[in-house]
Amino acid sequence: MHVAVGSANPVKRRAVASVVAGEWTVESVAVPSDVAEQPRGHVETRTGAENRARAAFDATAETSPSSPRLGVGIEGGVADVEGCDALFLVNWAAATDGERLTRATGPSFPLPDHVARRIRDGEELGPVMDDELGESDVKKRQGAAGVFTAGMVDREASLATGVAAALGPFVSEQYESR
Repeated sequence: MHVAVGSANPVKRRAVASVVAGEWTVESVAVPSDVAEQPRGHVETRTGAENRARAAFDATAETSPSSPRLGVGIEGGVADVEGCDALFLVNWAAATDGERLTRATGPSFPLPDHVARRIRDGEELGPVMDDELGESDVKKRQGAAGVFTAGMVDREASLATGVAAALGPFVSEQYESR
C-alpha cells in the first residue's frame, strides 16, 4: 500500500510511518489545507485534515495510478470544549482511498492560560510556542504536546494516535458489513 501524507512537515510523515511500521510506503506531499493557518474549533480543524487527505490522494494519481493507495491528512488546531474553561490543542486525522473518507481525533491538551490568551488574541500556536521557548520550529520537533506534557507525549505520538484511528476502517475487519 502506498500512503501519501498531505504535508511536508516531517513530524506528520513520521507519525504516519510509525503507525504503518514499514508495512506500507509513506510519501510526503505538500498540499494546502484550505483552512486558516491557525484552525479554530473542531469543524475547521477536521475540515483541514479532510482537505489534506483528499489532496494527497489526488496528487498521487499519476505516480501510483494502479497500486492501492491512501491519502492521509493531519491538522492541528485549537478548540474550546464545552464545560471546560481552558482552550485546547486538538488534532484531527483523515484518510481516503478515493471512495471512503474516515476521520478520527488524537488526544487534546489544555493550553496554559498565558498561551491561550495569546491564541485568543489572534496569534498562531506555532510562533507562540517558538517565542515562549526561545526556540524555532517547535512544531517540527516535540510540538506543543511534548512541551505541555514535559515530554511524556510528543507531537509525533499525539498525531499517530489519530492517524491509527482514522486508518482503522481500512485495516480492521470489524468495519466490514455483516
